[in-house]
Amino acid sequence: MILSMTGFGKASLQLSGKKITVEVKSLNSKGLDLNVRIPAPFREMELTLRNRIAALLERGKVDFSIYSESTADESSSKINTGIITGYMNQLRELAKATDAELLQMAVRMPDAFKTEREEMNEEEWKQIIPVIDEALQNIVTFRKNEGAVLEKEFIGRIENIRKFMNEAIALDPERVTLIKDKLQTAITELKANVDENRFEQELIYYLEKLDITEEKVRLNNHLNYFLETLQGNEANGRKLGFICQEIGREINTMGSKSNHAGMQKLVVQMKDELEKIKEQVLNVL
Repeated sequence: MILSMTGFGKASLQLSGKKITVEVKSLNSKGLDLNVRIPAPFREMELTLRNRIAALLERGKVDFSIYSESTADESSSKINTGIITGYMNQLRELAKATDAELLQMAVRMPDAFKTEREEMNEEEWKQIIPVIDEALQNIVTFRKNEGAVLEKEFIGRIENIRKFMNEAIALDPERVTLIKDKLQTAITELKANVDENRFEQELIYYLEKLDITEEKVRLNNHLNYFLETLQGNEANGRKLGFICQEIGREINTMGSKSNHAGMQKLVVQMKDELEKIKEQVLNVL
């Protein structure tokens, strides 16, 4: 089963005087691009947290955030009375204004408020860890669900490519006949005497160069390998990308050899299906 790199997870916890919310979201990326935002008191746990996230999510552009929202009546920010009074006295000397107007100006000045620095609380962190794990598990579930949708789309498009390939192969006898007729007509128009045996040998050589049997076999094998890889237990986005390159190579070769309008149309349809696969493979873990 494949996993998408796109996902979102969220979990929250009510502690004494505060609400903790954990959010994690991810988009596709070549590697792990991890951005972590956590409240200052828990900064010392950032490295441990990064390792935990990296081990679980592996790849993607990941934004991880812990929000702490105060629910207590008392705020951690306190009015710095002495500093505000000093500002008001200085402002009073510069401008005629009421105390209310001076107060409005003073509270906008630097250090008008002081915030009590919170220290790391081990007991709080122990309660937050399960919430972090819940949010991470939620994003993993999201990725699995998105992966299931992608897998279904991949299977459908791979089978479309196989169908178009088989339709192209069915046109091969008609294509060979048209090539023979075209060459025979060209020789007739030249009004040249041709050794029939030599002509037959050259025709066989020419048709062998245009034969697409090998491309059909290799393309069919690549399609099967793609479907097998979808069922793998490890991260396989890069591997699927490499297989897509091989599929594209065989389709292009088949198109360059076709010399048949109907077959070329089917080759274009195969390319279109492959491009849609490649766009989505970029989002696979």
